[in-house]
Amino acid sequence: MYAQIKFFYAGYCTHPEHIMLRGGRRDILQLPAMFALISHPERGHILFDTGYSEFFFEATKKLPFLLYRKLLPVHLEPENTAREQLKRAGVDPRDIEYVMISHFHGDHIAALHDFPQSKFIYLDKGFRYFQPRKGIFALMKGFVPALVPSDILERSWTLDQTEPSILPPDYFPFTGGWDLFQDGSIWVVELPGHARGQIGVFVNTDEKNRYFLVADACWLKAAYERLILPHPVTRLLKDDFLEYRSTLEKIHHLHQNAPQLHIIPSHCQETLEKHFC
Repeated sequence: MYAQIKFFYAGYCTHPEHIMLRGGRRDILQLPAMFALISHPERGHILFDTGYSEFFFEATKKLPFLLYRKLLPVHLEPENTAREQLKRAGVDPRDIEYVMISHFHGDHIAALHDFPQSKFIYLDKGFRYFQPRKGIFALMKGFVPALVPSDILERSWTLDQTEPSILPPDYFPFTGGWDLFQDGSIWVVELPGHARGQIGVFVNTDEKNRYFLVADACWLKAAYERLILPHPVTRLLKDDFLEYRSTLEKIHHLHQNAPQLHIIPSHCQETLEKHFC
């Protein structure tokens, strides 16, 4: 079975290229906050992440979370939230059955409150790591607690409550994952290193086209194409830099083995301009 996918972004932040790519330019880049609408023929509409929203600005207007906005300036027009873009695309936000949370950094979960009827799909190990953190200890991990709905546990599908299955050989070097609906259309894999419990998603749209949403396993296209790590200062922000490097190497090898695969980092403007709806 196959699913369909459309790409959007809800706002962007700015950051120097040489931080995102070791040896890069000093230019300031716009880093879009991607979200994707995945439409399954039987299970309905699914979001992958949410991008920014007005909730982000409310949650970061006071210290210590105001520092988040100071370090990563965020730009968002009200009409460009996930909720409003979905409406313009003819999708009622109330019809989103699931929201897949790649990881719990603020730019990926800022609009969860806009989907009060949706179920959340994520790795339990990720939420359990972030959830107890408050104040400056949350900020240091890129987590803004106010962005998480209070009833998240009642609405969650935590994938790692079951053992992963063996992936088909053409996904190598990724070998294990979760066949979300047991029909081969959507496979979820863990992408460790950037943030605890980060996931990526393979979406098969027909017999020739497959998309791999890699979240923040890398930030820019050049990183996985040429195997370029970010600036060493980012080690301070990574959950596990050795794991990060290993994950990036896997994505690089997959790209070499299957150059026709559409690899989608969440913040690569070049990639999203190519695929943006």
